[in-house]
Amino acid sequence: MSHQAQHDFLTSLPNRLLLTDRLTQAIALSRRHGKKVVLLFLDLDLFKRVNDSLGHVTGDKLLQSVAQRLTACVRTSDTVCRLGGDEFVVLLSEIEHVDAAAICAEKLLAAVAVPHLIGGNEVHVTLSIGINVCPDDGWDAEAMLKNADTAMYHAKKMGRNNYQFFTQS
Repeated sequence: MSHQAQHDFLTSLPNRLLLTDRLTQAIALSRRHGKKVVLLFLDLDLFKRVNDSLGHVTGDKLLQSVAQRLTACVRTSDTVCRLGGDEFVVLLSEIEHVDAAAICAEKLLAAVAVPHLIGGNEVHVTLSIGINVCPDDGWDAEAMLKNADTAMYHAKKMGRNNYQFFTQS
């Protein structure tokens, strides 16, 4: 029952509840160790078209494929979470330099862009990624999620299939 309460039913990834707990712990550890915490908010570009043209079963299988690829791109100590729909979050803890966030974002973009073979169809999808860095942009889990989400919408506005760091402006 604990697993069901803390994990997404479709992908078996941690859900928002477990992410919030892990993020809060990562922030506390970053204060103690003087390291950074990075939150990447990911949204599949034009996912609705997949559901509309190929059906929801294909859309669900695509989400499962994306989840596997995202997980393969990060360290085992990091967290990949599905918030719902086509939104995912990646939590990178104990980061020395902000450059690691950009490197990770580039890996994620490349991995998801490789066509997904689902039911005999090659499904092409890209990501828009928003990045928030703690402590640079605050020490609060809720604010980090909001800021990363804001940066993700900026990435969509900048043409999709890219990443943007959160800035106050």
